[in-house]
Amino acid sequence: MRSFDYSKLKDRSWDSEILGYVAQIHEYKGRQQALLRQRAAELDKLVEIAKVQSTEASNEIEGIRTTNTRLKQLCADKTTPRNRDEKEIMGYRDVLNTIHENYEYIPLRSNYILQLHRDLYQYSEKSIGGKFKNTQNYISATDGNGNTFVLFTPLPPYETPDAIGQICDSYNRVMDTQEIDPLILIPVFIHDFLCIHPFNDGNGRMSRLLTTLLLYRSGYFVGRYISLESKIARNKNLYYDALEACQGGWHEGTDDPTPFIKYLLAVILAAYREFDERMELVEDKRPALEVVRQATERKLGKFTKADMMEMCPTLSKTSVESSIKKLVDEGFLVKHGSGRATFYTRT
Repeated sequence: MRSFDYSKLKDRSWDSEILGYVAQIHEYKGRQQALLRQRAAELDKLVEIAKVQSTEASNEIEGIRTTNTRLKQLCADKTTPRNRDEKEIMGYRDVLNTIHENYEYIPLRSNYILQLHRDLYQYSEKSIGGKFKNTQNYISATDGNGNTFVLFTPLPPYETPDAIGQICDSYNRVMDTQEIDPLILIPVFIHDFLCIHPFNDGNGRMSRLLTTLLLYRSGYFVGRYISLESKIARNKNLYYDALEACQGGWHEGTDDPTPFIKYLLAVILAAYREFDERMELVEDKRPALEVVRQATERKLGKFTKADMMEMCPTLSKTSVESSIKKLVDEGFLVKHGSGRATFYTRT
């Protein structure tokens, strides 16, 4: 079995693209911390929106779905799950809430990862929660003709517990010495976690939950307000391409994690930029109509009333609806479709 020693990363030299991402994220992190001290009370709605989006998107990547109405009810704990998908959505919601509320008390250790995985499946009839895999799994893909083929073979079950222990121990040692920037270390850890593929099911969702946990523990809280999972889901082909590009030589320890580092840093930076845009609208003291007008000017192509409510979290649903109607009457927006299929574009 390959060994894991993240201290070797300090001897690596990173290209200007990675260094640029790291520098910009550091800058946004400092700016966000200042804003949060000043406007924390006004951002609660943004947190709730991000939780729903993260729960939906991370499960959607794995083909786990329900309706928008049911999703919101499940996330608000206003209903009970009706089927297997909804049980797994509820589990993700609970683990995400645990991380949001207790990240500083959840160290990166094998037993904590197992507990989070246990809670992911707490509503499921499956008995796999909180247990490492007991059969060999494979990372597969399907070509244009519908033929399935193996992209990558993870570690066998008997090597898995020790490997997870190794990556946790090595990560913690390097974090203690502060030799490597967490923004480099976190993507490397997550890539190794996915290559180990430690569970029979739930590996992708656990990797995204662990990404959030590790970012929070290092002081990067953008995922609390802007869903990282949603950004991954919108471009999931790039996510899979970045993982595949790093897998060559992984078993021998000669792999290059650069593509996945760049991918994940780009997602984090995009989330910080969106947070900045949202904050401008939150801080805007103009009438609701002008706030919604400004929000629509930032949208390319079509958008919905729900999109505007996310962009303007401090406005009520009635204010957003009224403002959109006025903008349509003015000829600034064009309404398309009807009922649930309604969307808008700028003229």
